[in-house]
Amino acid sequence: MSSPSATTKNEESPSIDHDHSGHTHRMTRSGEVVDVSDSRLLWSVVLNQILTLGQVIAGIMSGSVALLSDAAHNFNDANALLIAWIARRISRKESNERYTFGYRRAELIGATINLTLLAVIGLYLVYEGINRIFYPQEIIGWLMAAAAILALVVDVGTALLLWAMSRGSLNVRAAFIHNIVDALGSLGVLIGAGAIIWLKWNWVDPALTLLISGYVLYQVVVMLPQATRVLMEGTPTDFDLDHLVKDVTAIDQVIDLHHLHVWQLDEQHIALEAHIVIKRQNAGDLETIKKSVKNLLKDEFDISHSTLEFEFNEERTQQDHTCQLDAGASGLSPGD
Repeated sequence: MSSPSATTKNEESPSIDHDHSGHTHRMTRSGEVVDVSDSRLLWSVVLNQILTLGQVIAGIMSGSVALLSDAAHNFNDANALLIAWIARRISRKESNERYTFGYRRAELIGATINLTLLAVIGLYLVYEGINRIFYPQEIIGWLMAAAAILALVVDVGTALLLWAMSRGSLNVRAAFIHNIVDALGSLGVLIGAGAIIWLKWNWVDPALTLLISGYVLYQVVVMLPQATRVLMEGTPTDFDLDHLVKDVTAIDQVIDLHHLHVWQLDEQHIALEAHIVIKRQNAGDLETIKKSVKNLLKDEFDISHSTLEFEFNEERTQQDHTCQLDAGASGLSPGD
């Protein structure tokens, strides 16, 4: 080993295979459909897009805003599957000089656009639902029921299409459950159509509209801030920085950890950069210390991409002293 300098820098390849999945509300559906073939995924997209169009037409013709609300929900799911399919195609492109991290955030950009559009649609449907409560309109119940049956068939068919791909996959099982939830929404619209046909309860339609559009807006409220946080390179919401600092500084021969930055490359992968302070007499063990830190980051915090810079403790002390002098002259607080 060559004689160590005051600063030694190490950076791993941007290609990361380790999966980080700690979110209860996922912004995208790539994780769910990772084991689904391109052809099955594309057919799922086509079926859901056709269903969305059919529900919109039936909703307008029948006068049912509940159908339009269910269409908005299916529109979100169809677009999520479409974005996942496009992202899968894009992600196969290798990283290059212009995009050294590759194209892993393409899906999040699409998801952000989709969620923003969904928020506008959801708010409009809430307005229409409230308006229909005060100003009821005639609803063609049989057409509403027919569209709900079609939606139910497509939702169940999509679920089976995804489930049949890999029954042993937890990801595909999540996609299956997702579509079963969609099917329950269509079943609710079908029951509402029955209440309109046989009981003349036209108020059920705006009630269902508020219920479904409320759920749609709830999804937006939960997922849009998550997508924004990743695009803004924020620290994951469930990440404990204090715990990380405590564990790293507990490693033998590590004195301090500072200049710490933790951010998400995408929904599954976390990156980190930090300065590690050690004693000059421990410079010969630098590679061993670095390996210990990286193993800890990977095993305990799911961080496989880390950039670590090492410095000696007397240089850190000198740097702090310089910062304090500068702060005293300028009135600024010291910091990295």
